[in-house]
Amino acid sequence: MANDLITAARQGDIATVAAQIAAGTDLEARDGDGATALLAATHANQIEAARLLIEAGADVNAKDAIADSPYLYAGARGHLEILKLTLAHGADLKSINRYGGTALIPAAERGHVETVATLIAAGVAVDHVNRLGWTALLEAIILGNGGPSHVAIVKLLLDAGADPNLADGDGVSPLAHARSRGFDEMVQMLEAAGGR
Repeated sequence: MANDLITAARQGDIATVAAQIAAGTDLEARDGDGATALLAATHANQIEAARLLIEAGADVNAKDAIADSPYLYAGARGHLEILKLTLAHGADLKSINRYGGTALIPAAERGHVETVATLIAAGVAVDHVNRLGWTALLEAIILGNGGPSHVAIVKLLLDAGADPNLADGDGVSPLAHARSRGFDEMVQMLEAAGGR
């Protein structure tokens, strides 16, 4: 039963998901990777399956074997509709992934502008430092491509009060990283925000 639910969720088979929920199938049952049906739906960005599961009470913070939860994965991958559902149903904003980062950090790195804005508005800490010694601001600069999405994210983070001088583990500031990459727009924004 539970495996049928996980498979149906991954495939976006709404009829089977609904039938499994109605039959009382355990929503928190896990597959071999520790993923619940909701995480399987989130991996595949199956919005309606995720909605059914969340509305039936599936845990948006349930982590798999590599410490991904539906909330963290949706944030990291920019699955905005599922992310919003998790936020409306008890997402743990302090929850961290296997790198010690919040959902905001990979969202910033991957250039998911709306996701970053959504997570900031939800109250995720903008200056959280992961195990690499990086914040969302540093990841947007270091791992970003300097294009419009990453520029917009740097602006969002700075506007939300991100510390422009919170350096990486080696003491290199966001401004120094932006300069070394030739990201002129980011350099200007960081300088305007008091970056050194």
